[in-house]
Amino acid sequence: MSSFPATANFQGFMRPARYEVDLHDLEVEGTVPSELDGAFYRVQPDPQFSPKLGDDIWFNGDGMVSMFRFQRGSVDLKHRWIRSDKWKLENAAGHALFGAYRNPLTDDPAVKGRIRGTANTNVLVHGGRLWALKEDSPPIAMDPDTLATEGYCDFGGRMKSETFTAHPKIDPHTGDLCAFGYAAKGLLTRDIVYYEITPSGKIEREVWFELPYYCMMHDFGVTRDYACFHVVPIVSSWERLRQRLPHFGFDTTLPVYFGVLPRTGTARDVRWFKTGNLFASHVLNAFNEGPRIYFDIPVARNNMFPFFPDVHGAAFDPVAARSHLTRWTIDMSSKGDGFASSETLSDLVGEFPRIDDRYAMSAHRHAYLLVADERQPAHFSRAGLFMNTLGYVDLATRASKTWWCGPTSSLQEPAFVPKSARAAEGEGYIVMLCNRLAEMLSDLLVFDAQHIDAGPIATVHLPLRLRPGLHGNWHPSDRTA
Repeated sequence: MSSFPATANFQGFMRPARYEVDLHDLEVEGTVPSELDGAFYRVQPDPQFSPKLGDDIWFNGDGMVSMFRFQRGSVDLKHRWIRSDKWKLENAAGHALFGAYRNPLTDDPAVKGRIRGTANTNVLVHGGRLWALKEDSPPIAMDPDTLATEGYCDFGGRMKSETFTAHPKIDPHTGDLCAFGYAAKGLLTRDIVYYEITPSGKIEREVWFELPYYCMMHDFGVTRDYACFHVVPIVSSWERLRQRLPHFGFDTTLPVYFGVLPRTGTARDVRWFKTGNLFASHVLNAFNEGPRIYFDIPVARNNMFPFFPDVHGAAFDPVAARSHLTRWTIDMSSKGDGFASSETLSDLVGEFPRIDDRYAMSAHRHAYLLVADERQPAHFSRAGLFMNTLGYVDLATRASKTWWCGPTSSLQEPAFVPKSARAAEGEGYIVMLCNRLAEMLSDLLVFDAQHIDAGPIATVHLPLRLRPGLHGNWHPSDRTA
């Protein structure tokens, strides 16, 4: 009999939901634009069974994918487990077999050597498949219409890496998927591999090299000419795993490195730049103008992740954890290893940045992100990555707009939807989930992307609660996948 612990990760709005559901013609307040024709996919960690070790972190739940299908002003929901190898083994056993997050030393001997991935971090469509992603394991292919799990994919045996990023980038000019794997030759190794994969599933580029140190490589950036890797000291070791500490911890004594790989180059062409200690995770976008690379990313003075504590025992500092959208400039024509500049782009405190993905790898103007507005009242704990506001930044004028979701709600990552394939940059909609914490329900919100401060133009009311998720993406129905 499952009994989930009475801890913050398993109670209240975080209580595991563990259901699959199909809902048609969801209740809408306002008007869903008729030109919204496609699907918004998002994924959440949702543990199938109570944790093996008595407690766990949110990131270790089994992947559950939601598909919101938009058509003719109405919205349907399909919600399904991602049947990873872990999910299938535990489902057959009737209880948890895998232990702590990224720590195979805590697993049941019966699953030694099996893929531990939960496929709970991101989902996107490429090449006619829906890819469910977790950075410690290969990608899982799913049917984008039925959400049936097809299984792990190695691209016809060509992919030799044990891992695959949760944040691949689709090149809007070629349709290729740009991706990487870290710890590519095994847990805690410094090996990393960069891939470019065609829509037909052919790996057409593969470059292996090593990182300066092992760390959590959660995201990266790609420009027309370069693949860019920010190495931030969210580190680990076998000693941490043997002590059953959280897999990752933040090390304030290590510098941050920035690796640049020419997309047509080899491992010998990788160039490393360096700056002082700081925290940075998700990338808004990257682009280059000749030898100058522009890399836009929220940056904080110290660790933003309290669940991955300081390796030297320092207490979490919520003030130093405030991140601001920042532009790093790297000059490939320079002789040194320093950044050309680092410029703060907005005073909004936030994370989970998004752009109009048609402008990926190119100069962009419009940025959207989740914002933590501490000036607003909150009738519940602000602990962790609490985001209560949708933010917009015009990078040309530096003007910003915000919309606050209220004192008893929080928000999940936004996604941008173009009004049409030919619409100007930023002309479209924002879709995102809102956690109605007091009601224990979820709403799907639709905004005019140019007027987010006016509030949602449509609120899709769900008669249930979707557990907080991580990332998601829009895919139009009229585009060849």
